[in-house]
Amino acid sequence: MTKLNVAICQAAPIPLDFTGGIEKATRLAREAIEAGAQMIAFGETFLGGYPLWLDEAPGAALWDHPGTRALHQIMLDQAIVPGDERLLPLQELCDESGACISIGAHERLRSSLYNNQLLFRPGLPPLDHRKLVPTHGERLIWMRGDGSTLGVHEAEWGNVGNLICWEHWMPLARAAMHNLGEAVHVAAWPTVRAEYAISSRHYAMEGRCFVLAAGLVQHRNDLFEGLERVGGSAEAKELFEAIEGEALNRGGSMIIAPDARVLAKAGEGEEILHAELDLSERGQGLTSLDTDGHYSRPDVFELNVDTRAKDGVLFNS
Repeated sequence: MTKLNVAICQAAPIPLDFTGGIEKATRLAREAIEAGAQMIAFGETFLGGYPLWLDEAPGAALWDHPGTRALHQIMLDQAIVPGDERLLPLQELCDESGACISIGAHERLRSSLYNNQLLFRPGLPPLDHRKLVPTHGERLIWMRGDGSTLGVHEAEWGNVGNLICWEHWMPLARAAMHNLGEAVHVAAWPTVRAEYAISSRHYAMEGRCFVLAAGLVQHRNDLFEGLERVGGSAEAKELFEAIEGEALNRGGSMIIAPDARVLAKAGEGEEILHAELDLSERGQGLTSLDTDGHYSRPDVFELNVDTRAKDGVLFNS
């Protein structure tokens, strides 16, 4: 299999309303599959929406801010959990179509929230990738992931994996993923601004893989609408009202070839971006650059990746 049809669903999440977000994602993914897509990507935390208030609302990081506290409680109540039955429509869509779907979500494990880029695949449970290092203000809400969710899915057409946002500036994370031999990589972003596009194209060139750089479209008014859908909060509404500007995440998704050229690029609105990939390009590119093979020096540099889950508490019987 040398040809692969892929799509990025660049769309507006439904902030805070996870059930509504799953319904929208399933509808969009089905539309992409009916147009021929075999691999579909959504942006960072599409399910629940990117927490824009952390960057855009003055005072959100103040100690005991009422709006931040209220939103954290809503996120804990709404977030997906491992084995969440609300995700079954996405799994069933993969099972019936044979397609793979990568989608970002806020996930709750015990009492903590994680940024998880889930990879749904036919006939198998979703593959987790929890963000290793939440970036800057994101540390107010997300716990760090561990090495147990660094992995790829071995599809019939090649390996596919995910990294999230600024993980693409973690050289050792990139090296680990390149070692796993991705044919297709999903680079999940809240929006694909200029420097994020550079990082995504660099990843494609360095890893000799195709990259689906998937962004979101989010507006200030979306936050208010999502808040109302989950019952509202006067404190959270007040925090949102302090946000300036309207268009806060502007899409910019792109599909990139292993030589870093852009095969398809989205605008700033909602759209489904399609491309047909010639998977043989990956092997051709490895002729000159294989950062995990002939262009490496394992006698000089060695990377150890700890893939054990780190729960912090061990109960020994």
